[in-house]
Parts: sequence; C-alpha cells; structure tokens
Amino acid sequence: KKASYMEAKIKRSFPFNEDFIANNKVKKFKIHNQIPSGITNMSGHNFIKHFTVQSSETVKHISLAERMVPMNIEAYVGQKQIIGPNTVLNYLLEKGEIPSMIFWGPPGCGKTSLANIIACLSRKLTSNNVHIVNLSAASSGVKSIKDAVTMAKDKSKFGCRTIVFMDEIHCFNKLQQDIFLPHIETGTFTLIGCTTENPFYSLNPALLSRCRIFVLNKLTECNVTEILHKALEYINGRMLDQEKEEIINREQIKFYSNTKLKYHVDNNTIQWLAGACDGDARVALNALELATLATQVDESKTSRNNDITITLEDIKKGLIKTHTLSEKEANQSHHIYSALHKSIRAGKTNASLYWLARIMAAKEDPVNIARRLVRISSEDIGLADPDALGVAVHTMHGCQMIGMPECDVLLGQCTIYLTKAPKSRSIYNALKAAEKMILECEGPQPAVPLHMRYNSDRKL
Repeated sequence: KKASYMEAKIKRSFPFNEDFIANNKVKKFKIHNQIPSGITNMSGHNFIKHFTVQSSETVKHISLAERMVPMNIEAYVGQKQIIGPNTVLNYLLEKGEIPSMIFWGPPGCGKTSLANIIACLSRKLTSNNVHIVNLSAASSGVKSIKDAVTMAKDKSKFGCRTIVFMDEIHCFNKLQQDIFLPHIETGTFTLIGCTTENPFYSLNPALLSRCRIFVLNKLTECNVTEILHKALEYINGRMLDQEKEEIINREQIKFYSNTKLKYHVDNNTIQWLAGACDGDARVALNALELATLATQVDESKTSRNNDITITLEDIKKGLIKTHTLSEKEANQSHHIYSALHKSIRAGKTNASLYWLARIMAAKEDPVNIARRLVRISSEDIGLADPDALGVAVHTMHGCQMIGMPECDVLLGQCTIYLTKAPKSRSIYNALKAAEKMILECEGPQPAVPLHMRYNSDRKL
C-alpha cells in the first residue's frame, strides 16, 4: 500500500506520460506557427512572416506580393532618393541611428517593405539587441499601444531598444495619436509609421514635429519591370523575346528545374503590365499571379513539357485598374483640380479635357466640378469675357438638375469654352492688392469718412 501510495504521488507530481507529451507537442507547434493579430515579436531574419516554420500548404496560399517582400536593402527596388547613396536615411542606417519617422507614399510603392528592412537592419547592427513590435492601426487600438509601451519599458531595463512599426497610422484619430507623444519624447520606443494619406492633414502636428517625414514616390516603369523579373524567377518563369523566341535571362535556366511547371512570358507583356499598374508593384504582382493561376486551369495553354505561356490577354484579364480611379480616396483630387485649372488658364484644350475626364473617372460630384469652373470663369477670364461667368453658372445649375452621367457633356462644353476664351486676371490681381494693403497697414485701420457713412449714423 505504501509503495502504491508513493507511485500515485509521483504520477501526480510529474504527469509526463506519452499522451501528455504528444498533446503538448501539438500545442507547442500550433502556438509556434500562429501569427498574432495584435503585437508580433519578430526575431531573426524572417521579419515579415514566419515562412520558414510554416508548412508548404500555408505558404502556397500567401499572395505572391507578400512572398516577394524584400528581406534586405540590396533586394529593395526603387526610392533611391530616400535610401540611395548620400542620403540622410542611408547615413543614419550606417551609424545605427534610427529616428522616429513616417513614410508617406501611394499604395504599392514599398513603404512597409522599407520599414521592415530598417527594423531588421537595426537588429543586425545591434547584435539582436532590438525588440520589434509590429502593429496595424486598422486592427489595433490604444490597448495594443499600452501593451507595447509596457513591453518596451521592461526591455529597456536590460538595455534592449524597442521599435514600434505602425502600419496605416492615419487610421488612428488625433486623440489616439497623442498616446505616442510622451514615449517618443522620452525615448521609450522608436516609431516607424506608414501612411497613404497626406500626413499634414491626417496626423497630429505634435506627432509630426517629433518624427521625420520621408515621401516615397510611385515606382517607375523600370522599377516595376525589375520586380516582375524577380517574381518570374520566383515562380519558375522565363522571359522570352517575342520575335526571336529566345530566353532573355539564360543565366537563370538552372533555377527553373526546381519545379515542374514553367511559365513563358514575352518581354512586351511585362513592359505593358509595368506601365499599366500605375507604379503599384502590388497590383502588378497580383495580376501576374492571377494570370498564372488562370493558365494552370486552362489545359489548352499547357504543353507536353508542362510549359505554360502567359499572353497579354491573360494579364489584361487579371488586371483590374481600380487604382487609377482612387484619386479621391488617396487625397489626390485637389492636385487634379489644380491641373484642370492650370490647363484652362494656359488655353490647352486637350489637356483640360484630359484632367476633366480624370476627375469624372474618380467619381467626383459634378456640382463640385462646376463650382471650380465658376471660380475659373471669374479669376482667369473675368472682364475679358463677362459671358464666361454666365456659362459656368448655367453649367452648375444644369449639373444640379440632371446629374451624372448626363451632365458630362455640359462640363465638357463649359471647359472648352473657358479654355478658348480670352484671359484676364485684372479682377483677381486688384482684389489681392487691396487685401495686401489691409494686411500690411501699420497702426489702426483708417476710419470711414463722414460723407461715406450710413445716414442714420451721420445723424447721431
């Protein structure tokens, strides 16, 4: 009895039987492969995603654009004005000094990739003595930031620096953005934010004063072409010259033996896709991936050697050019209105119609467009053609009555009339001169003369 009692006590104290060990291995595997939605502690060289520990089935369902994210500065394409030689950011990275910064640029230009590369590079320069916190303002709240602050303070006790990467930081309102201020000021963590919105409108001025703003441009056609070439190498593709039917990058032939399927894409197709994606690498990669998936299903495009030819029509089917219609959401509408205004002022009819079509393609309110035309008729034409103001006002009333899409012709007619009308800015210049006189007046403004005052006031 005593022996059985001791045996039972040992089992209760050390319950490491085979079932327990097997279950814990399963739990450990699930936890290790899980990517948290809030704070993510990235370590090692796989900062973007834990591709090395995920199964092949999981990686297969990750988009091509996500799999093509560069992992080092050498693989990064474009934005030489930000990260190229003799730039401020390049000097700071060489010294290991990473300030709080905001990356502002259009979608698909490499903001998130650059932020991830900088974070990984900081780990390398400090011998892994940097803690990375990956957040997204679209799915995180104030609680996630407070947790990151607590974690950063704990890490700082051991001499470990913390970098908080906040994607889509413009999704936070001004009050939520204030939580960053004291911690950036005291150096609790370094903030790296990414935004597609104009930070001078969407971010708190106090936050902007504590961060360096880096403006990223749209990728050029050459940049997108280079990215597509790398993507073709990744998916086992071959660049073909349509006229000679020869492989352009012959040095990569040995790479193509790794998988069964081989994709053939001619150079003209790649050039067309690079120009049609409007500088958005993600759009180009998604179109290429969709074309490869569609051609795999189509058996007529597969040869006996498992070679698949991707044509220009396949790319066009996979490319949805919604990015060209997003000027309003991307805070670019005021730039297009300005281009329309300047084209009318210069008397360029074709340019005026082009920018008018761009505004209408962005689904702008036609009444707002007509209001701008009313302003142009008085500011740039004025007394040179007094009828221009009446034409613009009638156009605005017509847009209010019939709306889109019927009022597009009204806007076009008014735009052409204003473009061809004689120009005079005498009214605008005279009004600005009067305003300048008031603003630059030294001392009190002169009183209204007695003979010009209101009659009842004169009687008093």
